[in-house]
Amino acid sequence: MSRIFLTILNKEFLSFLRSIGLVIVVLYSFTEDIYISGAGIQIKPRNVKIGYVDNTGGGISQKLLSHLHPPEFMPPKRFKSQRELNRAIFNKEIIVGLIFDEEFEKDYRQGKKAQLNLLLDSTAASQAFTTLSYLQNIVLDFSNLNLPIEIKSHKLFNQNSDNHSFMALTEMLSVITLLIVILTATVFVKEKEDGTWDIMLLMPVDPKLIIIAKSFSQILIVIAGVVLSLGFVVLTIFDTPINGSFWAFILLTFLYLFSGAGIGLFVAAVSRNVMQVAQLSIVIMMPLIFLSGAWTPIYAMHPILQALSVFSPLRYYIEGTESIFFRGTNFFDLYPYFIGVLILGIIFYWYGFRKIGRLF
Repeated sequence: MSRIFLTILNKEFLSFLRSIGLVIVVLYSFTEDIYISGAGIQIKPRNVKIGYVDNTGGGISQKLLSHLHPPEFMPPKRFKSQRELNRAIFNKEIIVGLIFDEEFEKDYRQGKKAQLNLLLDSTAASQAFTTLSYLQNIVLDFSNLNLPIEIKSHKLFNQNSDNHSFMALTEMLSVITLLIVILTATVFVKEKEDGTWDIMLLMPVDPKLIIIAKSFSQILIVIAGVVLSLGFVVLTIFDTPINGSFWAFILLTFLYLFSGAGIGLFVAAVSRNVMQVAQLSIVIMMPLIFLSGAWTPIYAMHPILQALSVFSPLRYYIEGTESIFFRGTNFFDLYPYFIGVLILGIIFYWYGFRKIGRLF
């Protein structure tokens, strides 16, 4: 039994290596794609275009504007009137507009409530509202408020507020999710496309062993991709901290991959070609990714969606991975994530196993 299992396993590894296109896709996904996401996606302001209208004729407005400098902001561009400023925002020439009215400097020097009008292009919501928080801090520095309290901020888990390592790790989890589904489904669907499905059915081998060996081979391929990505991109280029146990992450990943493999078996059972595999994989995985909290925090979702999120194995995988990498959570304290991934992995794999087993 074990000899047959290893023979099928070896055959799938050789088939994967002979498929140059598939090898390139996997290598690209675990290296270049993760690097682009980590290095290219910016959450904080970067080269934000700002315009302003200054009717004060004084120096306070210019001192305030002098705090807006590269690389966060482009040099502020002056407009003659609010109408021109509005037109520039409408034409996407600028994202943020500042309007200093005639009484701004006078009210500021007299200790009155000086009003600074602000226009934001909210179609660029992330950059615009992050810029708003920057501007609020700059204005507060000018306010000279004499408050009887002192605010001290302590940044936990990501002291440098570096989003590059976080984005790289998040992208790696998304790549793992999509690849395990697509690779597992493709292994079986290619048998249909190549016309070798009937030959496989005539093999004097237990069909259950064939299903397990084929799906398990893809789990090992993805595990190898994860190690490659961690070694050359996530931990090396982006210097992502791993404060917990590396082997706890590998074990959590291994358990999680059974959920994806189960979905892949289901997709293989209902697909006729590789194109259908890609389409169905995206249709099925997008809701699971959305419910995982990867895009929107769980607590910010509608109560119904929060309840449905418990059925997304990616939720437990993401929370467990973040706890391992950033929080350094003890191995035994990770049991909620291991239990969630294990239970859903068993359910998904069992269902996919039964679904494709009917074709044998």
